[in-house]
Amino acid sequence: MRAANNARVVSKVWCPAMPQRTDGAQHAERMKTETVFIGFGSNVEDRLDFCERAVVLMKLLPHSRYIDVSSYYETEPIDPDGCLGPMWFYNGVVQIETTLAPQRLALICRETERALGRDDHNRRGPRTIDLDILFYGQQVIRESTLSIPHPRLHFRRFVLEPMMELAPTWRHPELHLTMTDLCARLDDPARVRRLALVPGRCGASRPSCRPSFPV
Repeated sequence: MRAANNARVVSKVWCPAMPQRTDGAQHAERMKTETVFIGFGSNVEDRLDFCERAVVLMKLLPHSRYIDVSSYYETEPIDPDGCLGPMWFYNGVVQIETTLAPQRLALICRETERALGRDDHNRRGPRTIDLDILFYGQQVIRESTLSIPHPRLHFRRFVLEPMMELAPTWRHPELHLTMTDLCARLDDPARVRRLALVPGRCGASRPSCRPSFPV
């Protein structure tokens, strides 16, 4: 979720260039509409601007409908190995509805990270933006490159607090507990502060091109 401290800060939102697909492949990647929650975070340079850009691009996802976004939260890094650097994160959660297959959505999220300057060679270090699919409906997916629900979300206050804000009765498909239940059981000493900022109204850059995701 972080990029190196000397990461180049892009001056405007880049629209990720996605590989084109044949009609058959595009059809295979589209499914029934699912409610999806995507967590985001930044701890490099202008954290607010990177989060704003990420939210804008999530609103432009193909075959998807933006529903809501949580408040922004400033969160203490959970960094036992000392990889993330001293800067705290800005975090939040976006809620969408989509017919994109989870694997396709994960690929788009990864391309969005790269477009916003994420350092793929140091993915454990500080990052311009981090995008994680927290829930994809009530599906459970455990693959070598994709794990949904996110396997550590129920240990993380910076995930559960924005989830509580958006969907307190949303139920974890494996633990069978709501976000309210998980938050009440949470044992996470990391400090999390809800910020008095309105996502989407903070003057961040906006995309300068049409999204280049395949439609």
